[in-house]
Amino acid sequence: MGEGRALEVLRRLRAGREAFTPGPALPIVDQVVATVLSQATSDVNSGRAFARLKERFPVWEQVADAPPEEVADAIRCGGIADIKARRIQDILTAVEEREGAIDLDRLNGLDDEAAEAYLTSLPGVGPKTAACVLVFSMGRAAFPVDTHVHRVTTRLGWIPPGTSAAEAHRLLAPMVPPELRHELHVALIRHGRAVCQARRPRCEECVLREVCAYGSAIAGDVSRRSGRR
Repeated sequence: MGEGRALEVLRRLRAGREAFTPGPALPIVDQVVATVLSQATSDVNSGRAFARLKERFPVWEQVADAPPEEVADAIRCGGIADIKARRIQDILTAVEEREGAIDLDRLNGLDDEAAEAYLTSLPGVGPKTAACVLVFSMGRAAFPVDTHVHRVTTRLGWIPPGTSAAEAHRLLAPMVPPELRHELHVALIRHGRAVCQARRPRCEECVLREVCAYGSAIAGDVSRRSGRR
Protein backbone atom coordinates (compact mmCIF):
# COMPACT_ATOMS: atom_id res chain seq x y z
CA MET A 1 0.00 0.00 0.00
CA GLY A 2 1.37 3.41 -0.93
CA GLU A 3 1.64 6.08 1.74
CA GLY A 4 -0.76 8.19 -0.35
CA ARG A 5 -3.64 5.92 0.65
CA ALA A 6 -3.10 6.71 4.32
CA LEU A 7 -3.08 10.43 3.56
CA GLU A 8 -6.26 10.12 1.48
CA VAL A 9 -8.07 8.29 4.28
CA LEU A 10 -6.97 10.89 6.81
CA ARG A 11 -7.99 13.71 4.46
CA ARG A 12 -11.48 12.26 4.22
CA LEU A 13 -11.73 11.72 7.97
CA ARG A 14 -10.61 15.29 8.63
CA ALA A 15 -13.49 16.78 6.60
CA GLY A 16 -15.78 18.91 8.72
CA ARG A 17 -13.71 18.50 11.89
CA GLU A 18 -11.56 20.90 13.85
CA ALA A 19 -7.81 20.71 13.38
CA PHE A 20 -6.22 17.87 15.30
CA THR A 21 -4.53 18.83 18.58
CA PRO A 22 -2.71 16.16 20.64
CA GLY A 23 -3.79 15.89 24.25
CA PRO A 24 -1.48 16.57 27.20
CA ALA A 25 1.23 13.97 27.73
CA LEU A 26 1.17 11.84 30.88
CA PRO A 27 4.31 10.54 32.59
CA ILE A 28 5.26 7.15 31.16
CA VAL A 29 4.10 5.05 34.14
CA ASP A 30 0.80 6.94 34.23
CA GLN A 31 0.28 6.27 30.52
CA VAL A 32 0.99 2.55 30.95
CA VAL A 33 -1.62 2.33 33.71
CA ALA A 34 -4.12 4.48 31.81
CA THR A 35 -3.78 2.25 28.76
CA VAL A 36 -4.38 -0.89 30.81
CA LEU A 37 -7.49 0.76 32.24
CA SER A 38 -8.72 1.66 28.74
CA GLN A 39 -9.02 -1.97 27.69
CA ALA A 40 -12.56 -3.21 27.01
CA THR A 41 -14.29 -0.04 28.18
CA SER A 42 -15.10 3.50 27.08
CA ASP A 43 -12.81 6.51 27.38
CA VAL A 44 -15.20 8.02 29.92
CA ASN A 45 -15.13 4.98 32.18
CA SER A 46 -11.38 4.44 31.90
CA GLY A 47 -10.79 8.12 32.68
CA ARG A 48 -12.96 7.85 35.76
CA ALA A 49 -11.16 4.70 36.86
CA PHE A 50 -7.76 6.37 36.49
CA ALA A 51 -8.90 9.46 38.42
CA ARG A 52 -10.35 7.35 41.24
CA LEU A 53 -7.20 5.21 41.43
CA LYS A 54 -5.00 8.32 41.75
CA GLU A 55 -7.36 9.85 44.28
CA ARG A 56 -7.30 6.77 46.49
CA PHE A 57 -3.57 6.06 46.04
CA PRO A 58 -1.69 9.33 45.36
CA VAL A 59 1.62 7.58 44.57
CA TRP A 60 2.24 4.41 42.55
CA GLU A 61 4.12 2.70 45.37
CA GLN A 62 0.86 2.70 47.33
CA VAL A 63 -0.90 0.96 44.45
CA ALA A 64 1.84 -1.66 44.21
CA ASP A 65 1.68 -2.41 47.95
CA ALA A 66 -2.11 -2.28 48.42
CA PRO A 67 -4.30 -5.37 48.77
CA PRO A 68 -5.46 -6.29 45.23
CA GLU A 69 -9.11 -6.04 46.21
CA GLU A 70 -8.63 -2.39 47.23
CA VAL A 71 -7.06 -1.55 43.89
CA ALA A 72 -9.87 -3.38 42.10
CA ASP A 73 -12.46 -1.48 44.12
CA ALA A 74 -10.90 1.84 43.13
CA ILE A 75 -11.09 1.04 39.41
CA ARG A 76 -14.41 -0.83 39.42
CA CYS A 77 -16.07 1.64 37.04
CA GLY A 78 -13.54 0.74 34.34
CA GLY A 79 -14.68 -2.87 33.99
CA ILE A 80 -12.92 -6.23 34.56
CA ALA A 81 -11.46 -4.59 37.65
CA ASP A 82 -9.96 -7.69 39.27
CA ILE A 83 -7.96 -8.58 36.15
CA LYS A 84 -6.80 -5.00 35.58
CA ALA A 85 -5.83 -4.55 39.24
CA ARG A 86 -3.57 -7.61 39.16
CA ARG A 87 -2.04 -6.52 35.86
CA ILE A 88 -1.34 -3.00 37.10
CA GLN A 89 0.23 -4.26 40.30
CA ASP A 90 2.39 -6.75 38.40
CA ILE A 91 3.63 -3.98 36.10
CA LEU A 92 4.37 -1.57 38.95
CA THR A 93 6.19 -4.26 40.93
CA ALA A 94 8.33 -5.19 37.92
CA VAL A 95 9.24 -1.55 37.30
CA GLU A 96 10.19 -1.03 40.93
CA GLU A 97 12.35 -4.16 40.95
CA ARG A 98 14.17 -3.11 37.79
CA GLU A 99 14.48 0.62 38.33
CA GLY A 100 14.62 0.92 42.12
CA ALA A 101 11.58 3.19 41.95
CA ILE A 102 8.30 3.28 40.05
CA ASP A 103 9.54 5.67 37.39
CA LEU A 104 10.23 5.11 33.70
CA ASP A 105 11.45 8.54 32.65
CA ARG A 106 14.80 7.08 31.61
CA LEU A 107 13.04 5.48 28.63
CA ASN A 108 12.96 8.95 27.08
CA GLY A 109 16.68 8.52 26.49
CA LEU A 110 16.23 5.27 24.54
CA ASP A 111 15.49 4.95 20.84
CA ASP A 112 12.05 3.74 19.74
CA GLU A 113 13.05 0.11 19.35
CA ALA A 114 14.73 -0.13 22.73
CA ALA A 115 11.88 1.67 24.50
CA GLU A 116 9.31 -0.63 22.87
CA ALA A 117 11.35 -3.70 23.81
CA TYR A 118 11.50 -2.58 27.43
CA LEU A 119 7.79 -1.85 27.60
CA THR A 120 6.73 -5.13 26.04
CA SER A 121 8.98 -7.00 28.47
CA LEU A 122 6.76 -5.81 31.32
CA PRO A 123 4.07 -8.28 32.45
CA GLY A 124 0.88 -7.94 30.43
CA VAL A 125 2.18 -5.13 28.20
CA GLY A 126 1.69 -5.89 24.51
CA PRO A 127 2.43 -3.99 21.30
CA LYS A 128 -0.68 -1.83 21.53
CA THR A 129 0.03 -0.61 25.06
CA ALA A 130 3.67 0.00 24.21
CA ALA A 131 2.73 1.96 21.09
CA CYS A 132 0.27 4.08 23.07
CA VAL A 133 3.01 4.98 25.53
CA LEU A 134 5.43 5.80 22.72
CA VAL A 135 2.93 8.08 20.98
CA PHE A 136 0.96 9.71 23.79
CA SER A 137 3.61 9.99 26.49
CA MET A 138 6.92 10.07 24.64
CA GLY A 139 5.94 11.83 21.41
CA ARG A 140 7.34 9.06 19.22
CA ALA A 141 6.03 8.03 15.79
CA ALA A 142 4.45 4.70 16.71
CA PHE A 143 1.04 3.56 15.42
CA PRO A 144 -1.13 1.90 18.09
CA VAL A 145 -3.59 -0.67 16.76
CA ASP A 146 -6.62 -1.13 19.00
CA THR A 147 -9.76 -3.06 18.07
CA HIS A 148 -11.23 -0.13 16.11
CA VAL A 149 -8.06 0.54 14.11
CA HIS A 150 -7.72 -3.20 13.46
CA ARG A 151 -11.30 -3.50 12.22
CA VAL A 152 -11.30 -0.39 10.04
CA THR A 153 -7.95 -1.11 8.39
CA THR A 154 -9.02 -4.69 7.71
CA ARG A 155 -12.18 -3.46 5.98
CA LEU A 156 -10.20 -0.88 4.05
CA GLY A 157 -8.11 -3.77 2.71
CA TRP A 158 -4.85 -2.65 4.29
CA ILE A 159 -4.35 -5.93 6.14
CA PRO A 160 -5.79 -9.40 5.42
CA PRO A 161 -8.82 -10.66 7.36
CA GLY A 162 -7.77 -12.72 10.35
CA THR A 163 -4.51 -10.83 10.89
CA SER A 164 -3.47 -11.08 14.56
CA ALA A 165 -3.05 -7.97 16.69
CA ALA A 166 0.72 -8.39 16.86
CA GLU A 167 0.99 -8.89 13.10
CA ALA A 168 -1.29 -5.90 12.46
CA HIS A 169 1.13 -3.67 14.39
CA ARG A 170 4.03 -4.97 12.31
CA LEU A 171 2.23 -4.49 8.99
CA LEU A 172 0.45 -1.18 9.53
CA ALA A 173 3.17 1.07 10.93
CA PRO A 174 5.24 1.13 7.71
CA MET A 175 2.11 1.95 5.71
CA VAL A 176 1.50 5.22 7.56
CA PRO A 177 3.93 8.16 7.29
CA PRO A 178 5.37 8.92 10.76
CA GLU A 179 3.97 12.45 10.81
CA LEU A 180 0.41 11.11 10.32
CA ARG A 181 0.40 8.23 12.79
CA HIS A 182 -0.89 9.97 15.92
CA GLU A 183 -3.68 11.81 14.13
CA LEU A 184 -4.69 8.84 11.98
CA HIS A 185 -4.81 6.55 15.01
CA VAL A 186 -7.23 8.90 16.76
CA ALA A 187 -9.28 9.47 13.59
CA LEU A 188 -9.68 5.74 12.91
CA ILE A 189 -10.82 5.10 16.47
CA ARG A 190 -13.42 7.86 16.19
CA HIS A 191 -14.57 6.48 12.83
CA GLY A 192 -14.74 2.92 14.15
CA ARG A 193 -16.92 3.95 17.06
CA ALA A 194 -19.29 6.20 15.12
CA VAL A 195 -19.54 4.65 11.64
CA CYS A 196 -17.47 1.52 10.96
CA GLN A 197 -18.97 -0.40 13.84
CA ALA A 198 -18.32 -4.08 14.41
CA ARG A 199 -21.79 -5.53 13.89
CA ARG A 200 -23.56 -2.96 11.73
CA PRO A 201 -21.17 -0.74 9.78
CA ARG A 202 -22.95 2.32 8.42
CA CYS A 203 -21.47 2.06 4.93
CA GLU A 204 -24.19 4.16 3.35
CA GLU A 205 -22.92 7.28 5.16
CA CYS A 206 -19.20 6.43 5.28
CA VAL A 207 -16.76 9.01 3.90
CA LEU A 208 -14.30 6.18 3.20
CA ARG A 209 -16.64 4.07 1.12
CA GLU A 210 -14.98 4.95 -2.20
CA VAL A 211 -11.55 3.86 -0.93
CA CYS A 212 -12.74 0.87 1.13
CA ALA A 213 -12.55 -2.74 -0.07
CA TYR A 214 -15.41 -3.78 2.22
CA GLY A 215 -17.61 -0.83 1.20
CA SER A 216 -16.94 -1.46 -2.49
CA ALA A 217 -17.90 -5.13 -2.07
CA ILE A 218 -21.13 -4.15 -0.32
CA ALA A 219 -21.96 -1.67 -3.09
CA GLY A 220 -21.25 -4.27 -5.76
CA ASP A 221 -23.45 -6.82 -4.04
CA VAL A 222 -26.33 -4.34 -3.80
CA SER A 223 -25.89 -3.47 -7.50
CA ARG A 224 -25.98 -7.13 -8.54
CA ARG A 225 -29.12 -7.79 -6.50
CA SER A 226 -30.79 -4.73 -8.03
CA GLY A 227 -29.87 -5.96 -11.52
CA ARG A 228 -31.59 -9.28 -10.94
CA ARG A 229 -34.91 -7.70 -10.11
